[in-house]
Amino acid sequence: MADDTTHYKYTNAVLLVPFTLVLGIWLVYYMELRLGVNLNNWGIYPRTPIGLRGIVFSPWIHGSLEHLYNNSIPLAVLTAALFYFYRSIAWKTLFLGVLFSGLITWGIGRTSYHIGASGLIYVLASFIFFKGIFTKYYRLVALSLGVVFVYGGMLWYIFPVLDGMSWEGHLGGFLTGLILALFLNTPVPKPTKYPWESEDYQEDADPFMRHFDADGNFIEHPPEEEQGSTDALQIRYHYRDGKDAKTD
Repeated sequence: MADDTTHYKYTNAVLLVPFTLVLGIWLVYYMELRLGVNLNNWGIYPRTPIGLRGIVFSPWIHGSLEHLYNNSIPLAVLTAALFYFYRSIAWKTLFLGVLFSGLITWGIGRTSYHIGASGLIYVLASFIFFKGIFTKYYRLVALSLGVVFVYGGMLWYIFPVLDGMSWEGHLGGFLTGLILALFLNTPVPKPTKYPWESEDYQEDADPFMRHFDADGNFIEHPPEEEQGSTDALQIRYHYRDGKDAKTD
């Protein structure tokens, strides 16, 4: 039977993928500063053919150091959680998340350039939360509650509450994460089932329960053990005071 050690274990991707993503967005920003260029026009520009290229490029582009810093930590944490708890569908979640959240942003966004990895962050947060709730497995539910506790405040930003922020990208990421949680299947460990949980369980046939009498008192040698077998080897030790101690 599959257990937690089969499903949830460390792999190199748990650290390498988050590290690569965060390093990538910082290198792009450094290149902009170093070369004195502005790559914002490579972001998503809604409802224009050329704006579709932003679906691929926009997650790597950030408008300021604060914007970059605010996205780095949640991107690293949520990506690591994705590859640890959902490694069988992690790459699919990343690729489909970027694609569909970008398409939604392209379809509903204001006529402006939409940049940043926040859309992907909303995909990850939404997916991890809803997937854990849908599986009903205690470890994944606990992970979902942890995401709510740490990043629950992000929910407000799927609405137009702050000027200059792409709430459309956040909403697109949130909806994409929910959809992926509904349709992407992932293996979940089966809960351990003990003998006494079986419908045909018989207490008298349980070797462990034979060590207790009707009142719950421990029996050192159950009846079956007292009878023993003719070829059983029994060794008992007797201790005496003095140097003449011996064993039988």
